[in-house]
Amino acid sequence: MPGKAVQRRSTPKEPRTEVKSLFASESAELAELESGESSMKAQQQADEMGRGDGANIALLMFLYLLQGIPLGLAGSLPLILQDRHVSYQDQAMFSFVFWPFSLKLIWAPIVDSVFWSKMGRRKSWLVPIQYLIGFFLLYYSFHIQEMMDGGHRPNFKPDIVTLTIVFFMLTLLASIQDIAVDGWALTMLSRHNVGWASTCNAVGQTAGFFLGNAVFMALESKDFSNSYMRPMFDLPPQNYGIVTLSDFMFFWSIVFMVATSLVWLLKKETNQSIHHSENELELNVVDTYKVLWKILKLSNVKHMVAVLLTIKIGFAATDAMTGLELIERGVPKDKLALLAVPMAPIEIILPLVISKFTAGPRPFSVFMRAYLPRLFMGVVMAFVVHITPQLKSGEHEFPLYYYLMIFLVYAIHRVFLYSCFVAQMAFFARISDPAVGGTYMTLLNTLTNLGGNWPSTSVLWLAEYLNYRSCDASGCVVVVDAYYILTGVCTLIGVGWLLWGRKVVNKLQDHPPADWKVIL
Repeated sequence: MPGKAVQRRSTPKEPRTEVKSLFASESAELAELESGESSMKAQQQADEMGRGDGANIALLMFLYLLQGIPLGLAGSLPLILQDRHVSYQDQAMFSFVFWPFSLKLIWAPIVDSVFWSKMGRRKSWLVPIQYLIGFFLLYYSFHIQEMMDGGHRPNFKPDIVTLTIVFFMLTLLASIQDIAVDGWALTMLSRHNVGWASTCNAVGQTAGFFLGNAVFMALESKDFSNSYMRPMFDLPPQNYGIVTLSDFMFFWSIVFMVATSLVWLLKKETNQSIHHSENELELNVVDTYKVLWKILKLSNVKHMVAVLLTIKIGFAATDAMTGLELIERGVPKDKLALLAVPMAPIEIILPLVISKFTAGPRPFSVFMRAYLPRLFMGVVMAFVVHITPQLKSGEHEFPLYYYLMIFLVYAIHRVFLYSCFVAQMAFFARISDPAVGGTYMTLLNTLTNLGGNWPSTSVLWLAEYLNYRSCDASGCVVVVDAYYILTGVCTLIGVGWLLWGRKVVNKLQDHPPADWKVIL
């Protein structure tokens, strides 16, 4: 049933995944301050959570974990494909798999407003979507090996077109599930625990992505399996990992379908949250699209669109190609993936620290100060890629200090990356019209993601044409490496963008919040 005409909302607009980690950090800080002022109040809330919301929080974390599985698998495929020496043109095609989360604003109003009342507003979408994910994983678990290597046929080229379609659909379904779970979180949790919604998203989706990415690639790696897993069970070494992509997809297909059945049968939709926003409007599908068009017609927003769609060009080659280039030079993909383990605490702490510097009236200034160092780190990472072959101590073997160097470089890069991210989210929160805050924030996040996706896809496509190899009977040697060319070009574009973008951003920050409003 469609939503009602424009009226005051009874519940706040659902937050979107792109801003959850920041909001979770702010919620944690606020909870800590409140607990310091009143331990009795904190104890009362903890007791109330234990009486009701503990199970709801656990369920939400599990639903977000399920969402992270197909996303993690999609993130692991480029590294696996690079290990099979696919072309950069193929990598560019596969990169479209990551676009659905950047475009979900197109279908979010429909998911938010159209539902079957007998089944429930959120379960109307959650249950069929999760069943579809489960059936997709189950069906393609029997065909994925054929698409990847032709059933272990030598010199078989992976079927990139079919792989792209399959994982694009999985990511699309996950993006719809994300909208449904985001909305359900706000009514599933009671008022004093609604701040846990963003924490559930951050923890659950990160855990799911880690399982689908780092854990899968470790178990799929024959070297990791032979070195660590098989000796634990006194098994002989094999020429394959302890888990295949087919096995992994089959296992999670069963988990998806069993979990979805249990949620459908045992979990009822009830509105435990009695909190509301008196200032935010409830919009039906048509009204939401009209508001989006009104936002885009604002003069300030037009300049903001130009900024967001170009701001990440300078980082495109570094972000899209560095990991692939390291694998091309012999670094094991499973060890690269496992760097996510020590990186996780850093990524949790960084938003907490950086948010203290973005609390003022000009948060985007933090982004601009981090922009040039982040460009420089791209050059540093290109240098690390260049010296990687010289540090190899054997076939796919590197000394411990090499991995420590990689970790240090990535950690420093993360500092500037998160400085940009947190500053950007703080600025979005400052300028978004409170009357349509969820719609406004989601639009800005969609533009941000598009501004990252199109340059990444473009540099992967260009790399195929800029690489020059000299081949003879003994093999091929790269004479001109597109990675270094594109890193240099993107860095120069980034410096040029900074000269233009700093002036535009400063003018945008000078405008008062009233200049960004669409509902007066």
